[in-house]
Amino acid sequence: MRSIWKGHIRFSLVTIPVRIYNAVETEETIRFNQLHKEDNGGVTYEKKCKKCGQVLAAADIVKGYEFGPEQYVVVTPEDIEKIKIKSTKVIEIEGFIDAGEVHPTLYDSPYFAGPDGPVAAKTYSLLGEALKASGKVGIGKVALRDREEIVMIAPLEGGIALYKLRSPKEVRKMESVPQIERKEVNEAELKLSISLVESMTSSLNDMDLTDRYRDALREMIEAKISGKQVVSVPDEEKPAVDIMTALRQSIERTKAQKKPMAKAKGEKKEAAEVKPLKQKRQAASG
Repeated sequence: MRSIWKGHIRFSLVTIPVRIYNAVETEETIRFNQLHKEDNGGVTYEKKCKKCGQVLAAADIVKGYEFGPEQYVVVTPEDIEKIKIKSTKVIEIEGFIDAGEVHPTLYDSPYFAGPDGPVAAKTYSLLGEALKASGKVGIGKVALRDREEIVMIAPLEGGIALYKLRSPKEVRKMESVPQIERKEVNEAELKLSISLVESMTSSLNDMDLTDRYRDALREMIEAKISGKQVVSVPDEEKPAVDIMTALRQSIERTKAQKKPMAKAKGEKKEAAEVKPLKQKRQAASG
C-alpha cells in the first residue's frame, strides 16, 4: 500500500510522524472511455478559451480568482508556495470530542493513518488506545490541495483512521426537505413496524452488500466482448398491498427465513443424516 501524504499528527506538545493511505479500493470501479461513434476513435478533452476559442495546452492555463464580473486576479504556483500555515504538513488537532457528536452527514472520505517509522510506532499505538478507551475522536485541520480541510482521527481495528469531514456550514438542514411534516402514527402499525425491524435485525458482516449493478454491468461487457446477445430483464411488477398486510407478510417471511435447522438428537440420528449426505455427494460427483 502506497502512502499519499506524509506529515505529522500534533496535539498540544505531542507530535507523531504519520503517513496517510487511501482506505477506499478503486480498482473495482468500471470506467468508460468516450469514443467517436463512427470509428471508435478515442475522444480528447479539448480545453478551449471561451473568449478567443483557441485550444489551450496545459502550459497556457493559469488559475484565476474572479473578484468581480469578468475581473480576475491570476494566482501562480509560486504564489501558492508562499502560503505557510501550520497545517501544510501537520494534522493540527484542535481538541477531542465524544464520537457521537459527529453527525453522519459530516463524513466525507475515509483514510488510514499509519506510523512513519519505528520511532513513531509506540506513540501512534498509545494514541489509538487512548482514543478507544476514552470514546473520543480528535478534530483538527490539514491543508490538502487548495484548501484547509477539517479532519477527524478515530481508532479503528488496532490502528487510526482519518476522516475528511464536511464543514457543518456546508450541510443543509433536514427541515428544508419538502413535504416533511409530523404525522400521527397508528399504534398498531407502529407495533408491527417495530416487530419487523426487530425480526430483520442482523449484523453488518452477515448482510450481502454485493454491488449487483456492477456485477451485471461486468457480465454485460463480457457478453459483448464474446459476441453474445445482451438479454434485458423485464421489470418485476408487484401488486399494491395495504400497509398492515405488507407488515404481517414481511414478518412471517423473515421468521420463516430465519428458522433454525432441526438439531440432531443422539449419535444414531447424526450418523443417519451423514450417510445419505455422503451418498448424495458421491452420486453428484459420479
